[in-house]
Amino acid sequence: MAAYLCPPAVIHGEHTVETSDIVTEVRERHPHAAWAPRIDGIAASTGIETRGWMLPLEAAVAPGNGGGLRAVGIGSAQEALARDGFTQQDVDRVITALEAIPAPQTVQERTAPAWEAVQSYGERAARGALQIAGLDAADIDCVITSHSTTPALPGLDVALANKLPLRKDVLLLPATQWACIAGTRSLALAADLVAADPDRVVLVVIAEALSTTYQPADDTLESLIVRLLFADTAVAAVVTGRPRRESVLRLDATWHHTLPGTQDLHRLETRTDGTHFVMDRRGPRAVQETVAAMWEWLRVRYQDDPDSWHPDVLLAHPGGTRVLEYMEKTMPDAWPSGLLDYSRDSYTSGNRGGAAVFDILRRAHDAGQKPGSRAVLYAAAPGLTATALEGKWL
Repeated sequence: MAAYLCPPAVIHGEHTVETSDIVTEVRERHPHAAWAPRIDGIAASTGIETRGWMLPLEAAVAPGNGGGLRAVGIGSAQEALARDGFTQQDVDRVITALEAIPAPQTVQERTAPAWEAVQSYGERAARGALQIAGLDAADIDCVITSHSTTPALPGLDVALANKLPLRKDVLLLPATQWACIAGTRSLALAADLVAADPDRVVLVVIAEALSTTYQPADDTLESLIVRLLFADTAVAAVVTGRPRRESVLRLDATWHHTLPGTQDLHRLETRTDGTHFVMDRRGPRAVQETVAAMWEWLRVRYQDDPDSWHPDVLLAHPGGTRVLEYMEKTMPDAWPSGLLDYSRDSYTSGNRGGAAVFDILRRAHDAGQKPGSRAVLYAAAPGLTATALEGKWL
């Protein structure tokens, strides 16, 4: 297998959201939560001071357009009160009071503007990737897209087909449930596609509005952590079967791994007030199992050269700092230090989900890499599943 990757375009969320603003909002909303006295320490432990969102924080915490009676309706409430013996004057007073209670945003109110932003950011990233690769939309044979936080049908693939515009015979491959693994798995799929036809040109576009998982009413510790972690980003890159002047990385091998019985550790749940990201504390340990399996894949792949082979850069999105620390502790002692520097640098401005690996790759590219340097790309996602790629800088 040999696939050639051009530098990715990365579009960060344009609305800067400070951790201090999140802490203030959460503290005012949940002053009696069990974790309230520890909120400053919890926020500091993430190592994230600011992140970019596609929409401002105010959009996430605003009440819905309806009042407190939206679910049952004014008519039903009036009938119930009248049956209970309330006078018409009392009914009117109660209805007025209940209507004044702010209602949370509905799924539609929360998701619709985020979906519009995902399409806009995705288009900008796609156009940026085409410009970087020196190509036009008409040169693209296949588009792979992912956007797990704003479910829509048709999805981002069809939106891009109309906005760019792409040729009518372009193969569209939407993968809306890849989530955090979208970066590596889309590259693995693109590599397979160009291996089958080296003249094929594949455009990968990932746009995630992870801020839609910010749920103001949720007072669990896990929800607090979700509020603090996520950033919004759109990324795109071109993959070809033959080297181009703009190519920067050759992808030589891919690896996939799925842990059975771990599907409940991380998941998205759609509730009346929108999308919730649910985490289990066992999650990091399960991710560590996939890291150990990846080390074994690399050991076997280079078993004829065990003492001298090592990656020169490790572009990893394991979901959090705990797993990054585990990776550093468990990689072979002979490997150089600093392999995860770009991964750590990306994480300081938020967890970007499926867009993370492309953002990390862009940081490594911008810093400059020597031709022939070896790279390993890795990501894990809810499922629990992981994909890694190995290649060389050009």
